[in-house]
Amino acid sequence: MKKQNYLFGIIGLIAGLALGYVGTGYLNRQAPGATENAAATAEGELPPGHPPSNPGGGEGGAAGPAMDEIQQARNAPNDFDLQMKAAGLFKQIGRSEGALEFYERAQKVKPEDPDLLITLGNANFDLKRYAEAEKWYRLALKARPNDALIQMDLGSTFYLREPRDLEQAISFYRAALKADPRHEKSLQNLTRALLDKGEKAAAGQTLAQLEAVNPANKAIEKFRAELK
Repeated sequence: MKKQNYLFGIIGLIAGLALGYVGTGYLNRQAPGATENAAATAEGELPPGHPPSNPGGGEGGAAGPAMDEIQQARNAPNDFDLQMKAAGLFKQIGRSEGALEFYERAQKVKPEDPDLLITLGNANFDLKRYAEAEKWYRLALKARPNDALIQMDLGSTFYLREPRDLEQAISFYRAALKADPRHEKSLQNLTRALLDKGEKAAAGQTLAQLEAVNPANKAIEKFRAELK
């Protein structure tokens, strides 16, 4: 899932197979750290392919005025806005590592900014650095303890890492649903994790809840097939 300008993003998984678009269901997570942390949609894949960089550019594909702005940010490490602007420039050319560097620099200026903590979690998540993403999401959760999307993302860091920790994933998905019982993506992720764990009775219950929230959810048919 590509996280740009707080757009929706997505995770697709197949139980016991490689990360990718699923045959058995979907795992979703939220988009970049916006105040309401826009939830992922139910179609697509994560991590996404990044847009092509500018092959004629300078640092990491950046060129011209962008290079000047990036250098300005480097020369003014205490300027939060410049760090965020540089990170955004790297995101535009699909350079996640470069964006992460400047998000980290910005966080040194505003260490407790919850939106930035979420963004750092998201940036590491997109780079498959799930343990590092967990760290930032936990810090964000201290500021927003009832945020279902942060709880859901935390669960997904445990679902996707190697080795996978289904117990922790399920725990955080349930915490997300405690914060928001109708949170569609958490219901979907919890159903997926319960099926993977072999808890079909519990998965059937969460699937019924998912159907009540959104009967058009694209994972439902696949979940039903697994429950047969």
